[in-house]
Amino acid sequence: MTYLTLLGSTGSIGTSTLDVVRRWPGRFGVYALAAGRNVDLLAQQIAEFKPRVAVVADEASLEQLRTILKRNGTAAPDLACGRQARIDAAAAADAGFVMSAIVGVEGLEATYAAVRFGKRVGLANKEVMVASGKLVTEAMRASGAELIPVDSEHNGAHQCFRAGLRKEVAKLILTASGGPFRATPAEQMENVTPEQALNHPTWKMGQRITIDSATLMNKGFEVIEACWLFDLAPKEVEVVVHPQSKVHALVEFADGSVIAQVSATDMRMPIQYALTYPERADAPVPRLDWTQSSQWTFDPPDFHKFPLLKLAYDAQETGGSATCTLNAADEIAVEAFLAGRISYPSIAATIAETMERVPAREPASVAEVLDIDRESRAVALEVVEEGGKIVSVAKKVAPEAALHA
Repeated sequence: MTYLTLLGSTGSIGTSTLDVVRRWPGRFGVYALAAGRNVDLLAQQIAEFKPRVAVVADEASLEQLRTILKRNGTAAPDLACGRQARIDAAAAADAGFVMSAIVGVEGLEATYAAVRFGKRVGLANKEVMVASGKLVTEAMRASGAELIPVDSEHNGAHQCFRAGLRKEVAKLILTASGGPFRATPAEQMENVTPEQALNHPTWKMGQRITIDSATLMNKGFEVIEACWLFDLAPKEVEVVVHPQSKVHALVEFADGSVIAQVSATDMRMPIQYALTYPERADAPVPRLDWTQSSQWTFDPPDFHKFPLLKLAYDAQETGGSATCTLNAADEIAVEAFLAGRISYPSIAATIAETMERVPAREPASVAEVLDIDRESRAVALEVVEEGGKIVSVAKKVAPEAALHA
């Protein structure tokens, strides 16, 4: 039996992972559940899956969890809290698989530890590779760890790459739904509200990733992640808008053949693939009905309306800590937009300005990455406070990225 450490057990990926585990009681068990402050749900998960270890964010949450477990008569596993406890759970000898599903750079240290200890890691946290792709890749090569992407596009790409040799690959094509503003005229973007931006047409996700999908920043992060996961240059990764969200990724080979990965829009599919790879186990969700008439469309992204996609390409080309700053500035800008402090177009302007103010350098450790992340957040907050002083993003982000379309 393979035992899992689940980083982010109470989030959407975490609960979907446990649903897959539930389907395979003799094959997968749970070594550790690491959550934040949702102790009520964590207590339910402990009662059902009986992990040996459970980790929460802080001492207050730990005391709440102890109280709930005692009240419910649930046998308590080893309980701990904080960053070191997450790292220990990820690196533990008994953890055969680590699911990295903590949102943001908060999950970086534990994921990096799992990689250093040679684990198979299901990567559902793209910020790990965006902020620290070089360090994680170097650690993976040194330890022999496996990174199996769980994000639907990268998981689809992982499957497509199995069709040929790396030297035969011409390019990777990632699909984007286009978000809620795919057909919205550019001149109307100034008046976009948080409620409109959170109304994603295809996926139900957390607030930040939903806004990132609306700006196409999420797709920019996926371009960066793909470069590290599959050893690609930015020019070898193309983005196309595919509103139906049925084709998750395509790989074009040197002879012009294109292999596409198609599946239901349910995260249990890529999660199970990561858990059972290289085997393909029985589908955890209903199969697609190919007898039903459907239409799939593919269009180039509008880099003028979605300048953050271009900025992501530029950051990956720059290298070093540029992508770490990109991610940190985006988180601050999205929070400011959701709080009504800046306009929708100012998300891109804030990020572009932060990128100019924070110099890119080559971090030598995860600790340095986290220092750069904190510095970038502080600068982004300054830019938000300056508000109207921000120069139009159109003057900062040139549209030459059309060459990627």
